[in-house]
Amino acid sequence: MKTAIVILSDPKSGAEEALGRVFNALALAAESKQKGEDVAVVFNGPGTRWPAELTKLTHPAHALYQSVRDVVQGASCACAEVFGATESVKSCGVASVNDNALPGTSGLLSLRRYLADGWSVVVF
Repeated sequence: MKTAIVILSDPKSGAEEALGRVFNALALAAESKQKGEDVAVVFNGPGTRWPAELTKLTHPAHALYQSVRDVVQGASCACAEVFGATESVKSCGVASVNDNALPGTSGLLSLRRYLADGWSVVVF
């Protein structure tokens, strides 16, 4: 089983829903990893703001994030630019990915590549 987990929720929304989404995304990643399955976590859209939050020692999902940090494959370059997260993504050690060349952008993280390679894609 191969699962790509896309985090789109916005930590700046202030809603408990955003925390619930990222927590469940990371829980799915941890469970998949524990079962020895292929799993990838990526941050798109306003979700590119999450690494800065999740690396804070006081964040309630910090330990869970650290447990799956090795399966985080990156954040969308153009999305990070649009949502003001370019520097925080970089400072958190998350790769900035731009393998989907889209006119007028610096490139997005391609979700299609996961689908083309037979991955299930789950969006949070």
